[in-house]
Amino acid sequence: MSRVEDFEELRPLLFAISYRILGSVSEAEDAVQETWLRYESTPTEPASPRAFLSAVVSRLSIDVLRSARVRREAYVGPWFPEPLVSDPYEDPQRSAELADSVSMAALLLLERLSPLERAVFVLREVFGFGFAEVAAAVGRSEEACRQLAVRARRHMEAGKPRFEADRAERDELADRFFAALREGDVEALRDTLAADVAMVGDGGGKAPQWARGVIGAENVARVATSMITTFVGIGGTVEPCETNGQPGAILRDRDGRVLNTWSLEVLDGQVQTIRTVLNPEKLGHLGPLADPWAVVREANQSRRRPT
Repeated sequence: MSRVEDFEELRPLLFAISYRILGSVSEAEDAVQETWLRYESTPTEPASPRAFLSAVVSRLSIDVLRSARVRREAYVGPWFPEPLVSDPYEDPQRSAELADSVSMAALLLLERLSPLERAVFVLREVFGFGFAEVAAAVGRSEEACRQLAVRARRHMEAGKPRFEADRAERDELADRFFAALREGDVEALRDTLAADVAMVGDGGGKAPQWARGVIGAENVARVATSMITTFVGIGGTVEPCETNGQPGAILRDRDGRVLNTWSLEVLDGQVQTIRTVLNPEKLGHLGPLADPWAVVREANQSRRRPT
């Protein structure tokens, strides 16, 4: 195959690696593009395009992550990964690892690792690279990579919930959640929520958001149903879909433009966390964007109109 064909065949893998290291769709796409430029300009043909390209995209992603971490420390409000609606890479033999590793909860756990630990964990634990390949990719010895992998695995295991939801049960619960939300049924929605459920939004200071989140089943049920009932009343739609491998939705204004995304974390048969991404800088890859401030103004005007 030509270099172009090799690269295009491996592009989904390269994006999948970079996204898990960075938690950013736009930065991962940039890293993949830069990887192509370096591959194209390499004078000699690599013995293994897969190994070469994976190493290049990993190193680029590590460098980007180091600078991104500084920006994230100054981020306004909670920082969440850019929502991923469709993971381009598939591997039936590692489907469970791939799905788990792309969830919002897992990506937020990965944020606690150092850039090197994160890259080693992604390459080794998620994609099953051998330690020789991992060492070549991150520029460390195999022994050092083994130690990094142990530390990363320990941190990730410590942060994982003890009881994860069965996929069928999770999807059935999500169906009930979004049905109650659209119908404005506070009681039915409350029944899907954990007592200490949290609804938290990432607006990055660029969109309306809940400054400290909404906590507790009663509060979340009332706030969410009131908000969505008003939103649907002004022509908005709630479009259920998988977000980062978990039940979620895209909210669109009357013209079909993206307003925000919702992602549900389901544990022990209940919705434990609702994470919404409202920052328009994190949503551009999903399509044309709504003006969140305009939507809020219209929603407020709708509430004040006499019935």
